[in-house]
Amino acid sequence: MTDSRPAASHTTLGTAFVLLWCTGYIAGKLMVAHAAPMTALVWRFGVAGLVFAALALAARAPWGNARSVLHSAVTGVLMLALQFGGVYLALSWDASAGVAALVIGTMPMVVAVLAVAGGDERLAPVQWAGLLLGVAGVALVVADRIDGTTEWAAWLALLAGLAGISFGTVYQKRHASQGDLRAGLAVQNLAATAVLLPGALWLEGFRFAHASGFYLPMLWTVVVNSLGGFALLFVLIRRGAATRVAALFFLMPPVTALFGSWTLGEHLTALKLGGFALAAVGVWLVTRPTSHAAR
Repeated sequence: MTDSRPAASHTTLGTAFVLLWCTGYIAGKLMVAHAAPMTALVWRFGVAGLVFAALALAARAPWGNARSVLHSAVTGVLMLALQFGGVYLALSWDASAGVAALVIGTMPMVVAVLAVAGGDERLAPVQWAGLLLGVAGVALVVADRIDGTTEWAAWLALLAGLAGISFGTVYQKRHASQGDLRAGLAVQNLAATAVLLPGALWLEGFRFAHASGFYLPMLWTVVVNSLGGFALLFVLIRRGAATRVAALFFLMPPVTALFGSWTLGEHLTALKLGGFALAAVGVWLVTRPTSHAAR
């Protein structure tokens, strides 16, 4: 009889990851109301990087050779600096949250194409169907939040963010998922900080408010999202195929919509609930062990 414990473990980790990750959108929205976008990210990634570095040093964790450190740095620039920098800039340029969620929500499909094209994975037809259902679910969730006023610069920023998280996920699976968790995440966060710091200083004047409205959500993004969420993502990528892990991002807009209805008073409609159901079915089709065909 097949042991179901690995699948159950992946489901538990995946559920925890989605819940932790989605709180970051709420905290990020609160944080950028009191800080310039790149400045907010420098605070988030800089503090998280120092905490991970302290944990690695305290445990005398191995940092790896120069090549492994470089791979972790490239992953950090792609998954952290490029992804979140693109999203936060787009939001600061008046892109709606719906447009941002729709663009980033297509990430699992992009990762699947990259993984298959690169020879890393093979997907069954039912998994491709699951990816399409996931995209449809995301579209339904954010449909009533999309407008036609988004500027081209915001679209380019969002596409840059999509490229960052997509290429970063595949890159980390190939090159940066075997080292120590604490050391790897320290390098990733500090590399992202180094890339974003010049923009935060020279373009934004490192502008943020000395107020609890900034510090509290910033600490949440550090402790819950960076320390918790990215640690779980690191483990999931290490254990599973890139497409299987990426499919979890289909659930981000629906779960974020639920959190938004509870914390920000956003309206939860039947259309959103239908999109949630479609996205959940899509994730199940992509990630169920019997249909997984990674190699």
